[in-house]
Amino acid sequence: MSRWLLIGLGLAVFALGLIATAPSTLIDARLAQASAGALRLAEASGTLWSGTGQIEILDVNRRSGIAKSIAWKIRPAYLLRGKLRYEVTLDRAPRHFPVTITPSRIEVEDADIDLPAAALGLGIPKLAPLGLTGDMLLHIARLTFGRDSIQGNATLQWRGAGSAFTRVSPLGDYELRLDGDGATVRTSLRTVQGPLQLDGEGSWYGGGNLAFSGTAHIPPQHQQQLAPLLRMIAVERGDGSFALQLK
Repeated sequence: MSRWLLIGLGLAVFALGLIATAPSTLIDARLAQASAGALRLAEASGTLWSGTGQIEILDVNRRSGIAKSIAWKIRPAYLLRGKLRYEVTLDRAPRHFPVTITPSRIEVEDADIDLPAAALGLGIPKLAPLGLTGDMLLHIARLTFGRDSIQGNATLQWRGAGSAFTRVSPLGDYELRLDGDGATVRTSLRTVQGPLQLDGEGSWYGGGNLAFSGTAHIPPQHQQQLAPLLRMIAVERGDGSFALQLK
């Protein structure tokens, strides 16, 4: 065996040893960098090879948020391609999804993530006081996160939407689509069903906040119950219509 081959094998073994023993807190640092602090890994135990912890989704002020249990296990074959690729499980779900980490980006594929409706208030502070309820499912077909950039697409479904400020329940089922082309993420909202009709479009530019413009329409039989709720976040236009601006 040649001297250079021995050196190469030695370096490979050394690199694998670093990955196997490096603390899982390094993942937290990488997540914080790629998400501008919106995602953090708390209570981490284990190594880069495998471990567990709590994945935190934080509000724009990075002071409050929600957490979900997370477990990860590396797929060694991808190390030869210069990538860290993991099988990730949230909340001990029976199904895992792949997350790939390189020096410049984090990529998530084919993931279904359950979230409480309160998560909307983390990204859009104007919605936080509404006491939102219902079930949300985020389906990520493929999203790649870099510094101030997102590429790919995902869909957020909000089912049985409600609010602590109205007795009308549910308000409806809604779907928000996200499409990222790098510097810009575009969003489109539509109503699947329900008495409160919502639609609109928005955009997010790297490093900034989401800017969304939409309309809400209340049928006559629900105007008395729902108009006070919408006046908290929207401008009334008459005939049950409201203009909604979220930034």
